[in-house]
Amino acid sequence: WTLTVVTSTTLWFKNIIIQKPIWRYEKILKLQKILPKNDHSLEEPKVESEYLGKMPASFGMIAIFLGDLDNSDGVGKVYYRQDSRPSVLLRTIDHISQAFPQDDEIKPTHALIITWENVAAHGEHGRGDGLDRKRNTFQLVVASMASASYAILFYPREGLQYISTPVAGQSVPVQAGFSQGLVQAWFSWSSSQGPYYRIATDDEASVRQLSEETNSGRRGVWVYEIGTSPFFSSITPGLVTNLSPEEGVAVGQVEPVSESPPRNNGEQQEIDFPPYEHEEEEETPEPELPPTVYPVQYQPRYPVVPESPQPRQHLFFSSKIVFFLRMWFVFFSAVFAYSSETCASNRQKCSSFADCKDYTNGYCCHCRPGFYGNGKDCVAEGKPQRMNGKVSGRVFVGNSPSPLEFYNNDLHSYVVANDGRAYVAISTIPAGLGPSLQPLSSLGGVIGWAFALEQPGYENGFSIIGGVFSRQAEVTFLPGNERLTIKQEFKGVDEHDHLVVSTELEGRLPEVPHGSTVQIDPYKELYQYGRITSSSNRDYTVSLLDGSVQTKTYQWRQTITYQSCPNDEAVRAVQPTQQLSVDQIFVMYDSGNQLIRYAMSNKIGSIHGDPPEQNPCFTGRHGCDTNAACRPGEGVQFTCECSTGFTGDGRQCYDIDECRETPEICGSHAVCNNQPGTFRCECVDGFQFASNGKTCVEVDRPIDHCQRGTNNCDIPERARCSYTGASAYICSCLSGFVGDGHTCQDIDECEQGRCHQDAVCYNAQGSFTCQCRPGFHGDGFRCAPELEKTQCERDRESIQVSSDTGSFTFFRPRPAVSQYVPTCDQHGAYEPTQCHGSIGQCWCVDGNGQEVPNTRTGPGQRPLLIPPPIGPTTRPDVSPVAPGTHLLFAQSGKIEHIPLDGYSMNKGEAKALLHLPDRVVIAVAYDCVEKMVYWTDITGPSISKASLEGGDIISLVTTDLESPEGLAIDYLARLMFWTDSMKDRIEVAKLDGSQRRVLFDTDLVNPRPIVADPSYGRLYWADWNRDGPKIEMSNMDGTDRTVLVKDDLGLPNGLTYDPESQQLCWADAGTRKVQCMDPNGRNRRTIVEGIQYPFAIVSHGRNLYYTDWRREAVVAVDRTTDRETDEFLPQKRSRVYGIATTPTQCPQAYNYCSNNGGCSHLCLPRRGGFTCRCPDVVDGSCVGRNL
Repeated sequence: WTLTVVTSTTLWFKNIIIQKPIWRYEKILKLQKILPKNDHSLEEPKVESEYLGKMPASFGMIAIFLGDLDNSDGVGKVYYRQDSRPSVLLRTIDHISQAFPQDDEIKPTHALIITWENVAAHGEHGRGDGLDRKRNTFQLVVASMASASYAILFYPREGLQYISTPVAGQSVPVQAGFSQGLVQAWFSWSSSQGPYYRIATDDEASVRQLSEETNSGRRGVWVYEIGTSPFFSSITPGLVTNLSPEEGVAVGQVEPVSESPPRNNGEQQEIDFPPYEHEEEEETPEPELPPTVYPVQYQPRYPVVPESPQPRQHLFFSSKIVFFLRMWFVFFSAVFAYSSETCASNRQKCSSFADCKDYTNGYCCHCRPGFYGNGKDCVAEGKPQRMNGKVSGRVFVGNSPSPLEFYNNDLHSYVVANDGRAYVAISTIPAGLGPSLQPLSSLGGVIGWAFALEQPGYENGFSIIGGVFSRQAEVTFLPGNERLTIKQEFKGVDEHDHLVVSTELEGRLPEVPHGSTVQIDPYKELYQYGRITSSSNRDYTVSLLDGSVQTKTYQWRQTITYQSCPNDEAVRAVQPTQQLSVDQIFVMYDSGNQLIRYAMSNKIGSIHGDPPEQNPCFTGRHGCDTNAACRPGEGVQFTCECSTGFTGDGRQCYDIDECRETPEICGSHAVCNNQPGTFRCECVDGFQFASNGKTCVEVDRPIDHCQRGTNNCDIPERARCSYTGASAYICSCLSGFVGDGHTCQDIDECEQGRCHQDAVCYNAQGSFTCQCRPGFHGDGFRCAPELEKTQCERDRESIQVSSDTGSFTFFRPRPAVSQYVPTCDQHGAYEPTQCHGSIGQCWCVDGNGQEVPNTRTGPGQRPLLIPPPIGPTTRPDVSPVAPGTHLLFAQSGKIEHIPLDGYSMNKGEAKALLHLPDRVVIAVAYDCVEKMVYWTDITGPSISKASLEGGDIISLVTTDLESPEGLAIDYLARLMFWTDSMKDRIEVAKLDGSQRRVLFDTDLVNPRPIVADPSYGRLYWADWNRDGPKIEMSNMDGTDRTVLVKDDLGLPNGLTYDPESQQLCWADAGTRKVQCMDPNGRNRRTIVEGIQYPFAIVSHGRNLYYTDWRREAVVAVDRTTDRETDEFLPQKRSRVYGIATTPTQCPQAYNYCSNNGGCSHLCLPRRGGFTCRCPDVVDGSCVGRNL
């Protein structure tokens, strides 16, 4: 193989053979040593007037330092050689590996080394001896492997002596880059200018940076991948722009150019590869050594050229020097993985539209006729395809020092498969980012490749690899060198036949001004199958508001990895390399709706530019229905055939309702659900799919010996029987007893000193009590001297004392029949409802014990504290939930309920309450007045409700949400409160979603659970901030915010409040404990520990119930014995989220906002009163006040 080397004046060289191939752009050239001009046996090179100052030139080149250079004074020299010695190859591996740290298998077999030593600019004269002229030394190394080549450019790290040369009488900065030259069209004699990749611009500062910066981690060293076999499409620069620590100068710091006297031959600039090697004879070729790979270490040293060399190939020229070489590249590699088992145990892993086939070394799935894919994912031919997913990112725009961050933005894509058109939309893109995303049409364009219109003999991506694969793309924008990384995980086809994808963006984008439009030129990409790695250049133009137009480029390098079946003959028969052609590209940012939209047309076919097919099935211009496949005939003849699951003449197709036409299609014990083009079968409760994935068989129901009483545990008063599944159980002694569960004996806790030192201990069977001694108060575990009595306690005492004198008149006017004594709760506060038994009347009081007007009732009645329930009528086709208390919990797109029999979960009657496909329900809450279940959904995101007695789903809050994860209901004041862990705030609104107001938006990081105490107008919430988790409390109007717990917390995911025992309890996934305390932050104790990963928790009587992510279960805990008593495992196992109870009636209580307190808008309770607040968006009629 040979290569063309040209100098900047018209000189000739004679042939030198290169023993190994150099892969380069589009064609293979020959290396020629140019001979004197009168030897006409060889082709004459281009004259300097065709390229100096006129780049890009008409021919291909590598220009390392393109200018009008001179070596006629005998000082400047040029050396070149081919070298395959291990020491040289080791050095090239070192540079390439550092520039491309993600590339492996760097095994060059030889290197071509060209060195320009002490060359001066033409026309610059010194004092006559040539020693005072400014000179530069630089070097090019082209390292080649069996199928790829790299160019390594070395510039003097101590700085360039000159950066411009005279051209046409003017001083012009030198140029550096790669040019393809003129490219001839496939089907015509015309030519057009190919790509020109510039390393330096026309700015002198960029030329000076050649010796000061890098793309390989070493100052002055630049590495480029310039070609792979057998196809070529772009130049890829090294990825390491930061200088290594050994270099001593950080990026952005520029070492000054030396001002010392010019160098002569004895004071040379440093280079990496010595330009010549000692040999006995010049004509003796070096022996070629085998391409051995040596371990590589980072050694940033630049050897000095020997002072008295004997050059191996020493060229003296009478004029100026330049070096050119054509090169371009694309790189591919392959990775395969698949199970080696058989169809007997893996048939269910195939698509329901595929057959399983056994091979000698394993099995493969094959899509049936009328479907296409890799067998694990199959879709109907001709049917439009949809892709749904989420996009998250951290992106810098322009020179901004702060990134724009976004999370879980919706991505939706639609592809008309029978003509290759793809449409992509990403929502909630802020105005600061949206315009600059316009050039990235391939952000969602991978679905265009997956479902591209296939040309004869070629297959699109989905036909070959299916819907499960990973994609990583590196985007480099020129000339600013901004870099963006795109990572995408394609998770296959879901139950709705939608391809599911998650996307992450990280890096920097060049800024596209607001209001500008972007036009992307058509482009082509090459794909070779296995692990797919492709590269290309994308050109686009930006039209600014002032009418000016900017043309820009970015480089695209992507890797797609996937699993394939090595036994599949069809996969092995795929064309090894195919070309994706993308045109009719449309991009737009809709600032009003914060949407970025892309549209494009995609075809997959030959890389050779064969004459385009004229049949409408291959052009996409056929007029078939979007749910039809186009079947080509002879010439331009074709027919339209409705996709599987549709019927019609092909021009118009209609969905077939298989469930209605064939009611028994799913078989016994199954329910059929019709979907566009297909249907789904689901087993009824109590049944599950057999191993064939089709037949519903009854779930094996083992014997629960604990429930039947057929166990050998000790009596229930001393031991507990715990069912563990599969007819197994374990026996354990109750708290207060010791033994193996089969025999348990009482523990005398009084001997263990369990009570406080100022308390008396009384032992009993299985338990004990502690009682504080006279003069002390407390629970016996903690005793303290008697505290000052509360107002309620003092009133009681004074009334009882004054009853003997008959002088008590505090509560007048009230009937003077007998004596009224107020009642106090366990904390000494007034009970909200006070009654006088002698007169048979009751009334409500405030926090000071004063009667609330208009609440007194007649004999035999109690005050009406809550409004009567008003709700939607029951839908006749929905069976209401049976009366009684239930547990509600959320699980992957649905809310299920478990009836409670006392404190036991009636697991046999558990079933789904609401199906919410494509939704992720997090929090669940219940309104006991209207019997409504409320929930938050982070996919919408939204807050919704539905009646427990049947009815439609009602959306309440759908805007200005990001990740609502906690929800609490005040059934008295008719309010709901929620946390948003992305917006870091807590909000309140009416139960219909109106009159929203932000309560807190500071000092919150990851707020999740929130609970309400309507009786006292209190809110409690937890923040699982890993750097400072905490549990906080405030009044419902936002006043008196207090941190209750901040010590010994990890991830407090779940929180609940029991108004009966006035205990605040939480489940912590970090400490793996369930703990409780009183609302004032006292008497904290651990209920259970060693649990796995709790998410939510709710209280009911003596029990706590929590959901656990790892166990995928609902777990019951008895607070009186501090033990787990039961667990419920849903039939379909997946993560469980929020949990709530549905009490049969509301707890009797009162707060000041039961009738909205006379407020014009929001009435927000607080302890001892309420506050009238205005919503954040008001109509001008709102009045705020404190009462």
